[in-house]
Amino acid sequence: MKILVVGGGGREHAICWKLSQEKNVEKIYCAPGNAGIAEVAECVDIPVTELERLADFAEEKEIDLTVVGPELPLVMGITDLFNERGLRVFGPNKQCSQLEGSKLFSKEFMVRHNIPTAKYKEYTDLEEAKSEIDSFGYPVAVKADGLAAGKGVIIAKDKEEAIDALETIMKDKKFGKAGSLVVVEEFLSGVETSILALVDKNTIVAMESAKDHKKIFEFETGPNTGGMGTFSPSTIYNDELSKRVYDEVLLKSLEGFKKDNLDFRGILFVGLMITDEGEKVLEYNCRFGDPEIQSILMRLDSDLSEIMMAITEDRLSEVEIKYSDDAAVCVILASGGYPESYEKGKEITGLDKLDDDIVVFHSGTKISDGKIVTNGGRVLGVCARAKDLETAANKVYENIDRIKFDKVHYRKDIGRKYEEGK
Repeated sequence: MKILVVGGGGREHAICWKLSQEKNVEKIYCAPGNAGIAEVAECVDIPVTELERLADFAEEKEIDLTVVGPELPLVMGITDLFNERGLRVFGPNKQCSQLEGSKLFSKEFMVRHNIPTAKYKEYTDLEEAKSEIDSFGYPVAVKADGLAAGKGVIIAKDKEEAIDALETIMKDKKFGKAGSLVVVEEFLSGVETSILALVDKNTIVAMESAKDHKKIFEFETGPNTGGMGTFSPSTIYNDELSKRVYDEVLLKSLEGFKKDNLDFRGILFVGLMITDEGEKVLEYNCRFGDPEIQSILMRLDSDLSEIMMAITEDRLSEVEIKYSDDAAVCVILASGGYPESYEKGKEITGLDKLDDDIVVFHSGTKISDGKIVTNGGRVLGVCARAKDLETAANKVYENIDRIKFDKVHYRKDIGRKYEEGK
């Protein structure tokens, strides 16, 4: 089987890494890829937004399956284009991808199908939003409606911060067109966790749980990022919670797809807040979460290619999916200044000094003059799998000390017991 993976971050590296170990995978291409992906796949210089070129490449190379990593090409309609040209593709179509592409679309879907979520109201008028901001209480969540690379949510602790957030999104257009409409939500307190679910026309199956850390600093402080680390399984995701989430969220989502004629095939990422009133959905995404998938794929013992092919053929229910009982931890090494301004082009050293059981997924790197250098805000995901969470976390942090680049920043509490408020 020949596979094309679309994307160039840590998620795509994790996918390529997993696929490269599978017997039925003959060749992997990745567009555009990165310095780490180049070790397990042939990188192709095609941007993720050039959909026609990607389809042309898939035809030329007789690709058996294209796996779409990032949200942008999905929202742009890459799946629709590939289907029109008779190319097999893994990822939901343009209509379904609005669950991630529009906060309002997803909120309306949740309410329509009685899926538990926070109370909200949408605004296109800045002055109206300002005049009603007090009605939600504080803190309050202010969200840009469209895609904002995981950073379009601002939690305001008081009215002054809330108005500043509204102006930042709607007036200053910090997130571009994504801020033409904002969704203002009641703030949910509790423990945040996330679930990735495999979905075809008739079946929805939760993958193993993972705990994601969005804040830039320890103890969940500072601005939101695209994710500073994960561990799997989540320490709060027990059998009882798993059943409730399946019944109240996943199953209702699948039934909602059918009722709304949403032909969803691929990955449904569900961000959850476990509150005193029960679990509530924070957001939907329509692709593998990054860096959640980095820790989950470390534990997946079944062939990912077989699972994805089954989903494209609506036979997910026939596939047995197995995971290791081990725990996995992933810690992100970021550029200094992320998620705001940061510099690129910093040489990375020490990757050749790591233990054999450490896996490093490249999120933002490239080759320059024969050296691996930084090329993004999130640079590397350092991962380990071990018998328990503490052992895996210790392995990761022991090895992180050997990796060097200028102004490297990472959190020091990923996978540590006290992180979830215990």
